[in-house]
Order: sequence, then structure tokens, then C-alpha cells
Amino acid sequence: MSARYAYVTSGLTGHRLEDALTLLADAGYDGVALTLDHVHFDPLAPRLRARAERLGALLDSVGLARVIETDARFALDARREHYPSLLSDGRQRRIEFLRRAIDVAGTLGAPVVTMRSGPVPAMLDPVTAWTLLMDGCERLLRRAEHWGVHLGVEPEPGMLIERIQDFDTLARRLGEPAQLGLTLDLGHCAAVEPQPVAVCVAEAVERLVHVHVKDVRPGDDEAVMLGEGALDLREALGALDAGFYDGLVAVDLPRHALVAHRVVPAAIERLRAAAGDPASVQPSS
Repeated sequence: MSARYAYVTSGLTGHRLEDALTLLADAGYDGVALTLDHVHFDPLAPRLRARAERLGALLDSVGLARVIETDARFALDARREHYPSLLSDGRQRRIEFLRRAIDVAGTLGAPVVTMRSGPVPAMLDPVTAWTLLMDGCERLLRRAEHWGVHLGVEPEPGMLIERIQDFDTLARRLGEPAQLGLTLDLGHCAAVEPQPVAVCVAEAVERLVHVHVKDVRPGDDEAVMLGEGALDLREALGALDAGFYDGLVAVDLPRHALVAHRVVPAAIERLRAAAGDPASVQPSS
């Protein structure tokens, strides 16, 4: 099985969207993970469907598959990151944001919308936090079912859904809905999961609908370039291959936007080399 690689556009904010997509296509990426924000595609601006249709035509013209990302830190509040969440005051604004993301995905033909639970507010008890999360997910899953889109919940350090076992708990409590899937960040596995990344992938692969890849240094969740941290990239990609994962593997390096013109081609070469892809081997002179 040949992996399909993508790049998250939060790491391409120095480029116009058209230029970013061309950069990815020219480097050999198979897809793009489009972050909905004020930079490339604002889901809160007017004429949502018309703009999404134009974007779909552009993606088709460059031959890129697509997934929708919803982790823009300040999309809903200029001073508080990831706020409001599904667990906080103002949660209806987050639900509406995610509903719009699902509508964009349906219009674009994107099979997945990623989402996160949000952190638990200081004064919120665990039972209430889980109740609010499940309520939000149930409402969003109805919209996702209408479009035939998967919600890919991503475990995130510091949030209610932090590890794979937390996602398993959510899926079980929701009754294992068909539209609910797991977005797995391989770097987060290296940072917070108690098991090696290959074990994490093997246990999660049947639920996977999307994968993020970045490297991290021991004890730190900040993204660094592939090959410069604690993630065993060869082991991680090998586990995905062994589990017959056929979705996108999206490079997630938001802090590298200023050097994206160099990082974009370098990242796919490191992925190909780690996967043993013959395309990564340069002919000898």
C-alpha cells in the first residue's frame, strides 16, 4: 500500500491559497488539509456555498484530495485560543462553526472534518464536561450524516479528549456512531501516550479517518520538523501500512509558515524516505 500525503494549511499562512495549493501539487503531495480561518477560507464570511464550490473547482484543477481542519486557534475569539469550545460558555458559537465546516466539507467532497473536545474549564465538573461534549457531538453527527462526512475527533494534550483511550470512551458512550472517527496525531502519540507509536497506531487503526504527522522533542508538544524529535517516523508509517490505513497523512507544522517554501518539499522527502518509497531515492551521478 502506498501512503497518501497532505499538508495542513495552517503551516502555509504566508502564501495565498492558490499559491499554497500549487506548491503542494508541485512537491508531489496527494492532498491538502484545509484549515478554516481568516487567511485561506473564512467559514464565517458570506456566500459560504458559492466560495466552497469555487474552491472545490480549484482543488480539482490541481488534483488534490481534501480534508477540513477546524483548529484555527483564534477563529472565534481574538484573545483566547480555542475559545469558545464545546465545553465552555458560548459553546453554541463553536457548534455553529463546526456545522459550517461540515457544510464546507460536503460541498467540497471532503470525507472528513477534524475537531477537538476543548479543555475542561476550571470550574466544570467531569460529569458535566462529558455531558456537554456528547451533546455537541450528537448534534454535529446528525449534520455529518446528512452530508456523508466523518467527524474525526483528535485527542489533544490538555483537552478532555487527550489520549486514544479518551476517544474510545467517547465513541462507546455515543453508541459507536458510523460518522464518528479518530484523527490521530503521530507527534502527540510520541508526546503523551504511554505506549510506543506503533502500538498506538495498531490499536487505533480501525477507527482512523485522518492522520497528522509532526515531530516533537521529549517532554514537549511543540511541533518540530520531521526527523528532529522523538517520533520514530519509519515505525509510525510502517504501522499505518500494516493496518491498511488508506486516508491522508497530513504534515502539521503551523510554526514553519515562514519557511514553508523549503519545508514543504523537505517534509515529503522525509516521509518518502521513512516509508521506503523508491521515489525518495535520488539517482547517482
